Amino acid sequence: MDVLNLYVYRIMDHQNDRTLFCSMQNICRRLNQILSTYQRYQTLTTLNLYYNKIGAEGAQHLANALRTNTTLTTLDLSCNRIGAEGAQHLANALRTNTTLTTLDLSCNRIGAEGAQHLANALRTNTTLTTLDLYKNEIGAEGAQHIADSLRTNATLTTHNLSSNQIGDEGAKHVADALRTNTTLTTLALTWNQIGVEGAKHIADALRTNTTLTTLDLTWNQIGAEGAQHIADALRTNTTLTTFHLHDDEIGDEIAQHIADALGRNIVRAPKWYRSGFKFNRRTSGRGSEDTLCRSDLFRLRLQKISFVV
Repeated sequence: MDVLNLYVYRIMDHQNDRTLFCSMQNICRRLNQILSTYQRYQTLTTLNLYYNKIGAEGAQHLANALRTNTTLTTLDLSCNRIGAEGAQHLANALRTNTTLTTLDLSCNRIGAEGAQHLANALRTNTTLTTLDLYKNEIGAEGAQHIADSLRTNATLTTHNLSSNQIGDEGAKHVADALRTNTTLTTLALTWNQIGVEGAKHIADALRTNTTLTTLDLTWNQIGAEGAQHIADALRTNTTLTTFHLHDDEIGDEIAQHIADALGRNIVRAPKWYRSGFKFNRRTSGRGSEDTLCRSDLFRLRLQKISFVV
């Protein structure tokens, strides 16, 4: 090892992960060669930049690094104000990146335009499995862009579209995609102003979808009528194992009716989860209900729900 390598290594030892990942790449070919042999860089698989206010410019630096990086698998950029422009930079990187599997862009105000950029990237990206777009103001238009990409994307398994005001129209777009998508297993649509009509669209999709295992519709306005549409669909659906609804929305009597109709266990969610009912597919064997409860894990951050499956 030459003196230059040792000198650069010593400088790198004092840099944080963000600087190491973003600011030391693509300066020159020689530095790239040294960086590629630096152990900390070689083993950097997770980068958490939650609430760093990096904005669109910071997102651009990260995107430039992602184009050549071959180690990072998990990137958390939640609450960073990257907007539609920042989403575009990251989307461009996702077209060529082949290692990133989990991307959290929650609370970034990317809007429908940003959703469209990401959707375009999802059509060709073959590695991303988890995408969190919680609270990004994408609306029904953004939901349509994302839904269109889900018709051809074959790798995304977990998607959080909660708190995006997609409404019944957005729910219809998502439902249309669920009819043909064969990879998505977990979908969160909480706080989306979805009513009875939207619930019916989703129910119709569940009659043919054969891959979705977890669906969260808490804190919408589907009511007892919307819940019944879902219940009717689940009489023939054989893949959904966990379905979340809020108790104020349907009440105990309707909830029990749905649970009985589905042949499922009805389990009260923990108080900190702030949701009402979890319907878990009933299994045989003593103690199975308790096992299902304990295995249904959640992470809560700033009232954000992330599924762990």
